[in-house]
Amino acid sequence: METPKKINLSERIFVAGATGMVGGAVCRILKLKGYGAKKHRGLILSPSREQLDLIDSESVKKWFKDNKPTVVIMAAAKVGGIYANSSYPADFIYENLKIQTNIIEASWKNGVKRFLFLGSSCIYPKFANQPISEDALLTGELEQTNEWYAISKIAGIKLCQALRIQYGFDSIALMPTNLYGTGDNYHEKNSHVMAALIRKFSNAIKYSHKEVICWGSGKVLREFMHVDDLANAIVFTLENWDPSYLSSPKDKNNNAYTILNVGTGKDISIKDLANMIANKTGFKGRIIWDKSMPDGTPRKVLNIKKIKSLGWEPKINLEKGIEKTIKEFQSNYKI
Repeated sequence: METPKKINLSERIFVAGATGMVGGAVCRILKLKGYGAKKHRGLILSPSREQLDLIDSESVKKWFKDNKPTVVIMAAAKVGGIYANSSYPADFIYENLKIQTNIIEASWKNGVKRFLFLGSSCIYPKFANQPISEDALLTGELEQTNEWYAISKIAGIKLCQALRIQYGFDSIALMPTNLYGTGDNYHEKNSHVMAALIRKFSNAIKYSHKEVICWGSGKVLREFMHVDDLANAIVFTLENWDPSYLSSPKDKNNNAYTILNVGTGKDISIKDLANMIANKTGFKGRIIWDKSMPDGTPRKVLNIKKIKSLGWEPKINLEKGIEKTIKEFQSNYKI
């Protein structure tokens, strides 16, 4: 007999961070699957920053009391690339700790039946064995260029685990790899590598630049997943993954995992990525690698065997995903 889904179409689903890249993708996928439809009496709650200040604990408490969500997806965070993390360390650790603690506490105290916390692959040690397993958490030193963000995310993971152990709070967590796609941040200094490269090469084509300068050596290896694949993984795990099920992934001590990696399981060098984006944008000039800028972790690719064992796997091919993302960027953004 098929196991019933853990959530249903009548849920009141709060997507924290709905205006961001991940939150926006989650809202799109939820609606495609029938969530939030009036005929099912469901609701997708997606307040803007102006409507709900997640850093203000009193505002968060009042909002939960008034809106009574039954499912919460924690996609809200202060995020940025190497430059932003290095330049604003206090902002990254303080704001993320405040945001996630406010939402986790309000969810627990208001009887939310399912809570999903989104972490990041940067929670793992800089020199973790590759591909990185969930067991690598807290086994080594973090990458310094994003440790402030990583520490806040680790604290959120552990708070969710502690509430599950002590109070039976049904919280699960996903650790996504590097993301790209619809709604990404293309800020000149604060964007992540994929968005930064798409902007650089699109800009070079538009203004007939003969050279593009890229940070680092280009030798480091990274994994990239389209944000729609992550959104599908979020809905899939909310519907199907219960750590208490006998069939759920277990560690070597037979303890159930409450965090799962989400990615493609495939990596690419930043140099090859830059060449791919150059080709897709039509750039035929010279690519210069500024080795005075930091590379970050030498290699980072996730082991996704555990989430695949539940029946989920990514569907969007990197090359096709990049083509779509470049078209969206060139149509929707001024450069």
